[in-house]
Amino acid sequence: MAFTKLSIEAAGAPSVPGANSQTEIWAIFRALRDARSAFGLRPGHLQTLQAMLSFLKPGHGETVFASNDSICQRVGGIDERTLRRHISRFVELGFIHRQDSSNRKRYRVRSSGGACVSYGLSLAPLLQRAGELMAIAQEFENARRDKIFLRKQILTKLSQLEDQDPDLAFVAQTRKTLRRKLSLTDYRAILSEAEALCLEILATDRSPEPAQLPANDGQTVRHHSISIKEKKDLDSPSVDENIQPEMLTAVCDQAMSFSCKRLTTWADIEGHARTLAPMMGIPPQVFEQAKRSVGAQKASAAIFIVLQLGNRIKDFMAYFHSITLGCKRTQFVPSTLLKRMSMQARVS
Repeated sequence: MAFTKLSIEAAGAPSVPGANSQTEIWAIFRALRDARSAFGLRPGHLQTLQAMLSFLKPGHGETVFASNDSICQRVGGIDERTLRRHISRFVELGFIHRQDSSNRKRYRVRSSGGACVSYGLSLAPLLQRAGELMAIAQEFENARRDKIFLRKQILTKLSQLEDQDPDLAFVAQTRKTLRRKLSLTDYRAILSEAEALCLEILATDRSPEPAQLPANDGQTVRHHSISIKEKKDLDSPSVDENIQPEMLTAVCDQAMSFSCKRLTTWADIEGHARTLAPMMGIPPQVFEQAKRSVGAQKASAAIFIVLQLGNRIKDFMAYFHSITLGCKRTQFVPSTLLKRMSMQARVS
């Protein structure tokens, strides 16, 4: 390993676009190491390749002439059968070209005219694919950084949820999930659900404008506690019986803008909700599950409310799942949420 650079052109490989005439052989090795999962390589394969690369000498081409015994010793004393399996794997992947002599020995011969024939393990294919390996390694690095970025965002959301509800089951379950290796899609899905829960808590916990109470202590209205009553409504797992079709259609004008007729019954509202759900990215089967979980009225009202909230929700599917099938389904009270939305609309 006394050298750091090896000429690709000496092996007859085409030059890599944007690369110098000299390519660092160990940079190529590090790129393959970082992207090894894309090729199904294990650490043992890379140790064997590293040992073979160490036998190359500047000016002597890209063919390894060392015997299997010498390579095994340099790897660290691995079995020769293991070495053969590793070499066969690199040959299958197209990183090594085997040039065998008649007696299976590895050597180089030259003619009087300067022609040269090398018998051994040629690493020229590996050098020829330098650009490909560098690109794949960069993709893996970008994915790794994106996962870290999403993970930090998820942890921030979990901390916010813990401040609102220390006993929230979603937080404990998500922290267990984060211990595993997850894909970018998994991280994005978890972040969407966490953001939906944060938005839901913010919407349900926002207190209405305080009512103007008379100054006379004799008035019994001063002894009413609106906040306590609302808290009971949020914590109650019973069916919301206060919601009326007229209230839902009046507040959720966004959903009504897609209807060609007036909706007066819950059957009309449910039919319209079935039409809106696929348009919002909510599959019909998810709507059916929500209907079985919280009832047809709550599921239909959830479709109308989610659409009305509009740009305040990043992922309609995640928010709908949270309030109908997730851990917040028992706290979803459409009538309370509609009253607040109506009050906010009048204030604005």
